[in-house]
Amino acid sequence: MGKPGVIIVLIGVSGAGKTTLGQALAQRNGWRFVEADDFHPPENVAKMSAGTPLDDDDRRPWLNAVAAEMAAAAGREETVVVTCSALKRRYRDVLAAAADDVRFIHLDGDYALIRSRMETRAHFMPAALLDSQFAALERPEVGESVRSVDVSRPLDDCLTAIETCLAGWSSRVTADQGEELG
Repeated sequence: MGKPGVIIVLIGVSGAGKTTLGQALAQRNGWRFVEADDFHPPENVAKMSAGTPLDDDDRRPWLNAVAAEMAAAAGREETVVVTCSALKRRYRDVLAAAADDVRFIHLDGDYALIRSRMETRAHFMPAALLDSQFAALERPEVGESVRSVDVSRPLDDCLTAIETCLAGWSSRVTADQGEELG
C-alpha cells in the first residue's frame, strides 16, 4: 500500500468527502495530499461559483494539470493522495496515464446524503450543481481499475475501508475491482 510512487486518487461527486478523507488518509500515513480543486483556473472557479457546470473543454486543462502533478510525484517516487472528481471514465483515463501505479477509490454516497453535506459547507461549488454532478457521473464498471467505498459511514470506518482497498490492491485488474468494499 505505501510503496513509493503510488498515486491514490479519491474520486466522486462534489460533497462526497474527497477532501476530508484525503487529508485524513494522507496525514495518517505520512503521505502528501494534493487537492485537484487547487488546479482549476480562475475561469472555472468563477463559472462554478455562478452555478454553471463545467464542460469537457473547461475540464481538459484542469485534468492535464492534475495529471502533470501526479506524473511529477511518481517521478519522485512519492506516494500522494489526490482528490479529483474524475466523474467520467475518460477523465480517469487521463489521470491513469500519468503514472504507472494509480489507484482510484470511488467515494460513493446517495444523493440525499451528499446534498445534505453540500448545503452545510463553504465551497465555491454550490449545492445547485449537484444534479449536474450526478448526471455526469459514470459509475466505475467491473474491469475498470477502481474500488468503491460507501461514504455513509463514519470517517474512521471510511478510512479503514479505503486502507483495506489499498492493502488488497493488485496491479493486475481483477474481476472484483469495481465492487463496493467495506
